[in-house]
Amino acid sequence: MKRLRGIDGQEQERLADELHLESEAIAFRRDRLLAALTLIAGAGLAIALPFALRAGAEFFLPVTAALVIAVALVPLLEWFERRRVPSGLSALICVLLFIALANIAVASIVLPATEWIRLLPARIGRIRETLAPLLDIYASLERFIDDIVVEFGNSGAAEQRVTVETPNSMLDLIASSAPYAAIQLFFAVLVIFFFLAGWTRMRKQTITTRASFDGAMTTARVIQQVVDATSTYLGTITLVNMSMGLVVALVLWLLDMPTPLMWGGIVAVLNYIPYLGPIASTLLLALGGLMAFADPFYAWLPAISFAVIHLIEANIITPSVVGRRLTINPLLILLALSFWAWVWGTTGALLAVPLLIILKTVLDAAGKPDIAGFLFEEGTLTGGHHDELAEDHAAPQNRR
Repeated sequence: MKRLRGIDGQEQERLADELHLESEAIAFRRDRLLAALTLIAGAGLAIALPFALRAGAEFFLPVTAALVIAVALVPLLEWFERRRVPSGLSALICVLLFIALANIAVASIVLPATEWIRLLPARIGRIRETLAPLLDIYASLERFIDDIVVEFGNSGAAEQRVTVETPNSMLDLIASSAPYAAIQLFFAVLVIFFFLAGWTRMRKQTITTRASFDGAMTTARVIQQVVDATSTYLGTITLVNMSMGLVVALVLWLLDMPTPLMWGGIVAVLNYIPYLGPIASTLLLALGGLMAFADPFYAWLPAISFAVIHLIEANIITPSVVGRRLTINPLLILLALSFWAWVWGTTGALLAVPLLIILKTVLDAAGKPDIAGFLFEEGTLTGGHHDELAEDHAAPQNRR
């Protein structure tokens, strides 16, 4: 009886181990299924979201731009609130200051730029004379390519002509687009105002409605980190860009370049777009120099001067001012620029880095999904978890 009772105990222990391993295997398969469904849903959302943002740009673009600007203005709002200024009045002051600065920037850039655009057709001859040596080289290359095309082309193909209709005047273009742009701007201003006016109350409610103290502290920390990172980046970059724009304007004034403040403003605005903005500024200054000066060497001085100033700013000034707190992988910046420029054009490129900073801050605080671990480490390629289950299953048999 004692031996039979011992055999029964071992059998019960073996059955218990097998049931435990089976329940673990079922739980593992359930978790994998739920994780796979989540991954598939997330991948579908990631694929569909860019097309939704692009199709709904009339709504998403002004809202997103307004929210980024509002987040950047939060430290100024809190500065007024610490001095016992009501939230509504503080938000109104912040909005009015932003509108005033934006109007000054637009007036200093747009009005002179229209004059340059008007003069461009008349200055084509001067630009052609200045670039005559380069144009001769390109003309020879073009004739060579044309000879090849004529030699191998189909001479019997019907000639097709495409006629592009352009607006009759700049006034027609402005008249057709200005009302729509004004509505979007007014909507964005309202979003900024109401976001700032309700910021303190909204943040308090978001934190106090958490179910646990740890959740409330995590939420408060994430909100503060998003505000600090976004406002620090935009504030610092704005200060650097304005300073560089003033330096460029001073250099162009010394070179007798017309409307130096306009060029300084263009440089400051385009410098918000990493990598691509300075390239566009150099090309525009090269075109402006060719329009303003007849001497070939002198015409390239504005672009060369800006290139030197930008190299000093990008490699010495900005790294020392921004520091390591806002260091971002250049590959991520290029991907963000490409993505948001494809979705929303130039405005998307301007918003690319602030949106990348916000997303990176939230993911760093909330935790990034381990997609590689899900696909490979716990999957069938390595079979790590299944090997553990097999070892656990073999352990009772080895004990017997």
